[in-house]
Amino acid sequence: MTAVLRPHAEQQYSAELAALAAADDRPRPPGWKLSPWAVTTYILGDGKKITPKYIGSRRLIEVAVATLATDRALLLLGVPGTAKTWLSEHLAAAISGDSTLLVQGTAGTAEEAVRYGWNYARLLAEGPSRAALTPSPVMRAMSEGRIARIEELTRMPSDVQDALITVLSEKTLPIPELGEEVQAAKGFTVIATANDRDRGVNELSGALRRRFNTVVLPVPGTPEEEVEIVRRRVAQLGRALELPDPPSGLDEIRRVVTVFRELRQGMTADGRTKLKSPSGTLSTAEAISVVAGGIALATHFGDGVLRPADLAAGILGAVVQDPVSDRVVWQEYLEAVVRERADWRDFYRACRDV
Repeated sequence: MTAVLRPHAEQQYSAELAALAAADDRPRPPGWKLSPWAVTTYILGDGKKITPKYIGSRRLIEVAVATLATDRALLLLGVPGTAKTWLSEHLAAAISGDSTLLVQGTAGTAEEAVRYGWNYARLLAEGPSRAALTPSPVMRAMSEGRIARIEELTRMPSDVQDALITVLSEKTLPIPELGEEVQAAKGFTVIATANDRDRGVNELSGALRRRFNTVVLPVPGTPEEEVEIVRRRVAQLGRALELPDPPSGLDEIRRVVTVFRELRQGMTADGRTKLKSPSGTLSTAEAISVVAGGIALATHFGDGVLRPADLAAGILGAVVQDPVSDRVVWQEYLEAVVRERADWRDFYRACRDV
């Protein structure tokens, strides 16, 4: 059997989910594989056998899980890189045992992605019938009592967004061509993600927004929290790519996180120097990507030790999204901040050499 690059959450963490299910004696909502308490434990970890999937406020996760235990849909809102997709996948895996019922929102997403389509060969040969109908992930989730995931909801055209209103309010999907409807089985709900920093955002209508409970995912509150998130995710990515754990890589991870946080917040960590912020978001997700790329460089083209030279190009690519204005921001940061830090001289030289 071919090893997959990225197993679904319910596959990768099947042992943890099975262990939680075996020990879970708390009430479970209809259609749930685990109780809300066990779902929260799966997401946040227990400090022993259950690894944390999300590092952040426990109360925030409890609110999200409690929302899904009602008849309300959940909207995870936040700037890019705040683990919205990651959290929605793990919530679906823990609750439904299936995180694959996914609609990816884009400017070209058609209404069929939310409702249903047709197998046109069978439609022409047989006419409208259930056999000729192609169910969307949302339709499948309704009929099977599972969670449907909708990524980047605000990138979808407004008319496609509004196709969700009947689904979320009436828990019914009409099929006028057949004179039928699909009624949602118990356990069905929707987890959507959205951010308001994306160019080309289509604002949600008031009618649709009222169908969701919104949970805002913040950026990591402290540098230590963000370093831990980056360290854990890079380690997971490294195992998937069969990269060795770099010795003493934590210092370089901390340096990347510091650079991104300072530029993101427009101020140095000590609060003494104001900085210009680049046009990009410089989120935790970008920090993870930079460090993972640095480890790959160190492994395949170095001695396996993560050094500033392995990270410099990745940081430059993440910061300089606009080749004119962002390059000025980056050069000013290098000269005014990085150059003045005595223990960052190797990092300064590596960045200047890129």
